[in-house]
Amino acid sequence: MNTRSTKTSVTFANPFSLPGYVGELPAGEYEVLVEEELLQGLSFEAWRRTSTLLTVRGSGNRAGRTELRAISDSDLKAALNRDAVVADIRHQGGAAVTPQERDQ
Repeated sequence: MNTRSTKTSVTFANPFSLPGYVGELPAGEYEVLVEEELLQGLSFEAWRRTSTLLTVRGSGNRAGRTELRAISDSDLKAALNRDAVVADIRHQGGAAVTPQERDQ
């Protein structure tokens, strides 16, 4: 069976959580590993995703350790979308006019 792995990175501007895992992960850059397998018997090349893994670096007493957390592509996209919304809200809040500026 032919398989392939693709590494990409994603950046979270804010702490985030993932379904199925306890606690929040800190903001920062995370590596995403996607595993796929070649579908056999087709007249064209097609790949099926078999797993998506998020690389999480340990902190505190787990510093120096790396953990691969299995996640669904949809959960990762949802977490990135929530992060973008929070970042946008924070950005808009920082640009708000103060009452003193408004009354001038």
